[in-house]
Amino acid sequence: MDAASIALAVNGQPLSLQVDPDRSLLDVLRNELGLKASHYGCGAGLCGACMVMMDGHAVPACDTPMWSAAGKDVVTVEGLGDEHDPHPVQCAFIAEQAAQCGYCTSGMMISAAALLRRCPQPTDAEIRAGLERNLCRCGTHPRVLRAVARAARDGAGSKP
Repeated sequence: MDAASIALAVNGQPLSLQVDPDRSLLDVLRNELGLKASHYGCGAGLCGACMVMMDGHAVPACDTPMWSAAGKDVVTVEGLGDEHDPHPVQCAFIAEQAAQCGYCTSGMMISAAALLRRCPQPTDAEIRAGLERNLCRCGTHPRVLRAVARAARDGAGSKP
């Protein structure tokens, strides 16, 4: 298909990209914008390794076509925070050592941040439900659950 101009914001930066509208958001983020934290896992939106926030909701970027991102605000884990001003979810993941190989970590953080935006003080069941679409083959889920609960206690829901 021919390239089209697609306007969106990525990590707070307004962009206008000339891309195939059917190309995946993940492909554009990684290969056009150099944002490599979101990973390709299953390619079918089932594993969570590629999660990004789109207008505040966690979505799998691997099966999100660019045309559906037009006019939206997209946040990758690189946009949550940085080494000088980390997001509370990032701090909590570090404090709880909630990463093993790290492949799923950015997707987990995005899902956690999206959950805490809509539900600042989630129950354990709500945390589990909020992370249901994220798979981890290393077995860090108990640490991830603790990290999300810690981030909620630390006020992550009040940070965009």
